[in-house]
Amino acid sequence: SVDLAEDYISPWTVLREAYSRNKQIRLNTVEKMAAYTEWNDAEYRTLAQSLDAATLVGLARTHNVDERFFLPPPNLVVRAVGGLWCFGGNGLNYTRDITPQEKVESFCLQALVKHSKFEEHCKVMVELGVLPLLQRIRLERPNSAKIQRNIVRTVSNICLHESLHPQIHQSGWITLLAEISKSGHASLRTQASRGLANLDRDSMKEKFSDGVYVLYPKHRSKLKPEADIVFIHGLMGGAFYSWRQQDGASGSENATDCWPEEWLPRDLPGCRVMCVEYDTNLSDWMNRCPHEPERHTISYRSRHIMDKVLAAGIGDRPIVWVAHSMGGLIIKHMLMDAKANPSKYGKILKKTKGVVFYSTPHFGSQLANYSRKVRRLLFPSVEVMELSHDSPKLKQLNDNLHSLVDAGLLKVINFGEMQSTDIGLGPRIRLHIVPPESADSGIGEFVLADKDHLNIC
Repeated sequence: SVDLAEDYISPWTVLREAYSRNKQIRLNTVEKMAAYTEWNDAEYRTLAQSLDAATLVGLARTHNVDERFFLPPPNLVVRAVGGLWCFGGNGLNYTRDITPQEKVESFCLQALVKHSKFEEHCKVMVELGVLPLLQRIRLERPNSAKIQRNIVRTVSNICLHESLHPQIHQSGWITLLAEISKSGHASLRTQASRGLANLDRDSMKEKFSDGVYVLYPKHRSKLKPEADIVFIHGLMGGAFYSWRQQDGASGSENATDCWPEEWLPRDLPGCRVMCVEYDTNLSDWMNRCPHEPERHTISYRSRHIMDKVLAAGIGDRPIVWVAHSMGGLIIKHMLMDAKANPSKYGKILKKTKGVVFYSTPHFGSQLANYSRKVRRLLFPSVEVMELSHDSPKLKQLNDNLHSLVDAGLLKVINFGEMQSTDIGLGPRIRLHIVPPESADSGIGEFVLADKDHLNIC
């Protein structure tokens, strides 16, 4: 006989509740399992072998959950002759002669990321065995940050599609995403958390497309956010590049690789913190799809981002936008589009309460002027040319923002910068990309900042 404590919870009891058809019972069961700490290794093993995908995802999205709930992924099948990338057919045999092989794998992964943005492509990829393939590459390239990021990004995109959730569970990726969500690298843990959120259909109605990330909260919570704070980067920026601490500050006590994720929740725990990412280029010195120029316009990006953030629940509660550089122009265009198309985007405008502009070129950028002078050498991209000082579009966007502020719909604060920036096109090419007169929209408060002090104008 075994003496059991009065508050002992049998694994079979929670398993029965975990399989309930009642969603609230399932949610409560996950909380109960995560909070209970009296099971032994054998009981945890029994639970891990019996849990369904929904319960496992719920546990993966619970803070400080016991790792014994998660079984290791199944053993990988030895790959067939024909090269690592033969999962889709005959394989690229010639790539075995290219060195370094890591570069080939990186290019292939970039292609898979693009394919994973389309549901039908995801279905074909999963059918052809991409999920175990990505596990193998992850094990073979543990020190390649770029490869690791693209692997998790691809899997998180596949997680968007509920019809593929059983295959994701069977392949062991829920365990891996739970592990990666604790990574010390902001991009990895945030991508993994996005994948788990897309898998969590019991507690989430929102879906997070490629480039839309929740920085806080990443775990399940009974508390509903009171507001959304959304960060949008600028030209040549990124969700995990623009919002990091200054290089060289990593040794400081409060150093962080993503300050909105770590600092804002301390002061604003009731807010959801998100960031949006999109591709940008300074130059068009590359082969591109014929439709790419239209996709790189501020107008296209505005509509594309609004469609994504609406699916992520933006517009359900008050919004504060925080933008750097060209990201500010995208936000201004979003607000103009929302005003013009209220049936589709109206709630974004209605819920927007404020915008913070960091060095946004409201009246153009010196980068566009410089690019025109060296057009034959630089071949400036569409987004750069839209930043010209004489652009009527910029005036239209500012006039629209002015009317919204005058109507009392939102508040604005502008930050300008004093220092030049290395634009990465040569060893000595530095520009003051957005001069103070362009960073000041003439609407709301203007703060001029350099590394030593702030001047409030």
